[in-house]
Amino acid sequence: MPVNLAAPNPAELFPIVGLRIGVTEAGVRKANRKDLSVVLLDVGASVAGVFTQNRFCAAPVQICREHLASGQGIRAMLINTGNA
Repeated sequence: MPVNLAAPNPAELFPIVGLRIGVTEAGVRKANRKDLSVVLLDVGASVAGVFTQNRFCAAPVQICREHLASGQGIRAMLINTGNA
């Protein structure tokens, strides 16, 4: 569902120390569209998650819960188009 938001002006965006973001075209849903994002976190970054309360959640939700519960540092997030 599109929200019709205008793209931000790059001159008005400020860097966040310890965070790098990249996007690319992976052909996940449609060709010639940036549909894959990678967020890289520096060592020592803190992360948290908010998840559905539904018992029958998708595998990516289950895996993310497991990763957070493990107590090991999270260094990256991979986000593909169509994530709910």
